[in-house]
Amino acid sequence: MYGLAGERRLTELELSWLPGYQGARPVRIGNAASNQFQLDVYGEVIDALYHARAQGLEAEPAGWAMARVLMNFLATAWEKPDEGIWEVRGPRRHFTHSKVMAWVAVDRVIKAVENFGLEGPVESWRRLRTAIHEQVCRQGFEAELGAFVQSYGSKDLDASPLMIPLVGFLPPTDPRVRGTVDAIQRHLMRDGFVERYTTKPAVDGLPAGEGAFLPCTFWLADALV
Repeated sequence: MYGLAGERRLTELELSWLPGYQGARPVRIGNAASNQFQLDVYGEVIDALYHARAQGLEAEPAGWAMARVLMNFLATAWEKPDEGIWEVRGPRRHFTHSKVMAWVAVDRVIKAVENFGLEGPVESWRRLRTAIHEQVCRQGFEAELGAFVQSYGSKDLDASPLMIPLVGFLPPTDPRVRGTVDAIQRHLMRDGFVERYTTKPAVDGLPAGEGAFLPCTFWLADALV
C-alpha cells in the first residue's frame, strides 16, 4: 500500500483539532490498513491474472512466476485470521469471504494448469482447494440462520458472501446460497440498497447505522440474476 504521493510510511494519526466534512470526527491521516493482513487480496490478484490470460491478453512469464510465489505463501497463510475485505479495526478473525477468496486463488491456478498447460504442483493444489472448500462449508455456514456468516463462529451477516456464487465456489441453486441471499435481503437491505454488515463500535470503530455500499448492491443483483 502506498500513499497518494507514493509514500511508503503510512503511520495513522488522528488530528483532534481538525473537523472533517460536516463536523465528522475523528480526522485521520495515514492508513492503519497498511499494517493489516487481508487474505482475500491474493485471490483477487490471481483471479485477475487467470481471466486476463483467458481473455487473450499477452502473458508475461513473470505473471505465472508471481502466482506460484503467492501460492507458496497461501499454502499456510490461508489458515490464519485476517482483517478481511472491510479492513475492520477489531481483532483478526476467520472471515468467510477471505477463505472463499483463498479458495479462488487455488482454483484459478489449477485451471491455469489444466487449460493453458502451465507447470505447477497441481495435485497438491487440488488437495488444498478441497480442504479450504470443506472448511468454509463447515465453519462459515450457520445452520440456524440458513446462511453463510461474516466469520467462523459468528451469527452476524455480511454482504461479502454474496460473492460465493459469483466466483464459482458454490452454484447459485445451492440452498445455502439461496438462504444467504434471502437473509441478506431481509436484514442488510435499506431502501433497495445493501449494507456491508451491521456495524458495531466495539468491533470496527464505526457507529451504528452506516450507509449502504454500492458494490454490495451490485453483488446482490448479480446473485439474483
